[in-house]
Amino acid sequence: MTAVAPHFDSVIHPPPRLQICGLLAAVETMEFAAVRDAVQVSDSVLSKHVKQLEEAGYVQLRKATIASRQRTSLALTKAGRTAFEAHVAELRRIVGA
Repeated sequence: MTAVAPHFDSVIHPPPRLQICGLLAAVETMEFAAVRDAVQVSDSVLSKHVKQLEEAGYVQLRKATIASRQRTSLALTKAGRTAFEAHVAELRRIVGA
């Protein structure tokens, strides 16, 4: 992994979005419901935060039909992963870690 330059990102910074990115950074994809439960927000609140991340090019939604049910999964894009790493690096720099 190459080092990223620390950079504060106002799109990622709100706590629910920071949590979403943190969850997605640890996996390749995660189901919408699992993210919702982990962040402890409603579907509509999660959708609004995911939309902001998606518009920034940080998160990609994937829809699939599994066992006759529509499933939505989320994944960080390459740009999203880089932005999250840079944001975390900046937070560490700010606190002097």
